[in-house]
Amino acid sequence: MVESLSVLLSLYIKENPRYLQDCFESLLNQTVPAAEWVIVEDGPLSQELYQVLDTYQERYPGLIKRVPLEKNVGLGLALREGMLHCSHELVARMDTDDIARPERFEKQLACFEKDPALDICGSHILEFDTDPQHPNAVRKVPLVHEDIVRYQKSRSAFNHVTVMFKKSSVLRAGNYEDAPLMEDDMLWVRMLLSGAKGMNIDEYLVDVRTGAGMIERRGGIAYLKKYCDGRRKILETGFISRFEYYKTVVIQAVVALVPNSIRFLIFTKLLRNKQELSELQSR
Repeated sequence: MVESLSVLLSLYIKENPRYLQDCFESLLNQTVPAAEWVIVEDGPLSQELYQVLDTYQERYPGLIKRVPLEKNVGLGLALREGMLHCSHELVARMDTDDIARPERFEKQLACFEKDPALDICGSHILEFDTDPQHPNAVRKVPLVHEDIVRYQKSRSAFNHVTVMFKKSSVLRAGNYEDAPLMEDDMLWVRMLLSGAKGMNIDEYLVDVRTGAGMIERRGGIAYLKKYCDGRRKILETGFISRFEYYKTVVIQAVVALVPNSIRFLIFTKLLRNKQELSELQSR
């Protein structure tokens, strides 16, 4: 167990209890486990979710720190509150329906030990529908700081569910904020602007549950409006130019407004690395 590592998760009522158990088991199976799990209860939960939380809290006393919120406030504000409750300088983000590979924390901690100036460290992800042994897509991210800064101007340079960062660096950048769809990107931008140093490990350290539902949610006028609002906030930071803002908005408008079947092809054929996936499946 690493006494200096917290895991930060946000949980809300619509999440699947079985997926939550899978996530918890992956955290328990780490070769170097974390000292605490900070779980923000973003509003009242289902009885089934409460039961999972109660079971693991009883089974592993002292491990889980629950932060209940009276009402659902959204991911950004939930994580903002949760960050304040993390006891340790190093914090690993995790979504409650994803699965961390056993060596994830060990490899990320080694990067922080090797480079004391490092502030944020992520990795690539494998995406799956139902079985993590049969991924259907890959999302690779840039590895070194200079490439990360460049990539972040158009797309997220970190897979948020893989990130480990320094609490002090997050707070120095202003912590998470209420920015639907852009909670993570806004934080990455402000951290980079504040001088934070980033890197990604050239490995797949988290299996991410996606599926057609996720792709469908990334369509429609309401989604596009949230995306534009988020990109406008990034524009206001000065991190991107007006040209970069309009370029990404136009591209996203095309993706958001096409039929679901075409959007599915865009995500699975164009925005994810199918060649890399084929190579992994053939090994």
